[in-house]
Amino acid sequence: MHKIGLVVFPEFYLMGFAAITAFELANLVLGETAYDVTVLSEAGGMVTSSAGIRVESRALDDEIFDTVMFASGAAIDTASTVLEEFVRRSLRTSRRIAAPCTGAFVLAQAGVLDGRRATTHWRFAGDLQRRFPKVAVAEDRIFIVDGSMWTSAGMTATIDMALAMIENDFGRDVARKVARNLVVYHRRAGGHSQFSAMLELEPKSDRIQKAIDYASANLRKGLSVEELASIASLSPRQFSRAFSEETGYTPAKAVELLRVEAARLMLERGRYSMDTIAEQVGFLSRDRMRSAFMRVLGQTPQDIRRSARGSRNAQADSTFEAPVGSL
Repeated sequence: MHKIGLVVFPEFYLMGFAAITAFELANLVLGETAYDVTVLSEAGGMVTSSAGIRVESRALDDEIFDTVMFASGAAIDTASTVLEEFVRRSLRTSRRIAAPCTGAFVLAQAGVLDGRRATTHWRFAGDLQRRFPKVAVAEDRIFIVDGSMWTSAGMTATIDMALAMIENDFGRDVARKVARNLVVYHRRAGGHSQFSAMLELEPKSDRIQKAIDYASANLRKGLSVEELASIASLSPRQFSRAFSEETGYTPAKAVELLRVEAARLMLERGRYSMDTIAEQVGFLSRDRMRSAFMRVLGQTPQDIRRSARGSRNAQADSTFEAPVGSL
């Protein structure tokens, strides 16, 4: 049985419990108690979340867990000496330590991320890098596995990380069944970006949204302003003005964002050549695609592919021998 210790603190995000639900459903899929979760806190007792909901916890002690997970919250306050010591002890006794979102700050302060790659929510990535320069922060990743350390972006990325753990422990088929029970897509690879063009644009009117949806479904086309304006039932001049007012982008820039995101997803899946991807998403040439990637992401398509490949390899290699007594 895999024993999991979830460490919470005042004002923690309840979203962290989504990972616990994934482990609960894994038990259901497997037909046995494969995962046993204990909620922990520094002092024990009732702990109040950011939503005002209180949960019962047990005080930190000497019990050994296979996996130790740290909750996240809106604050990135300094961890206590007791919590730091618990982190360092867990590094010696646990098979893996996981921290979604701002939980990475707890690990970084304890020094266990020094010289390692880690990620966090995009809002806090800059702060994490500035405060802990010895950590190699990858600010645009869903999750990263470096040795026994697992860190992830915020919110729903916690589910991706939990599904990756389940796949690591029991195989892809079990993880896929858990994902179906959660009514989510099978987990995103750790190398996937946190950036979403559709969320970035987010227009206010149905007309502009209709044009964006059309562009997203027809990236191989030229997608001129005239074409998109006709979809929105506006004149080109009205369309350009309304589009910029509602999204903060020109139509041409928005199409570029959509093409970059579509190309990035294809690169991360690793199934197509650069030339094929450029043609499929409407860049026409790999040179144009490269220029667009540098403008939008600050990385080349080759960088994205290399990072995704490294993340897949790291995930494949992330089976660790559990310390004695940790299971």
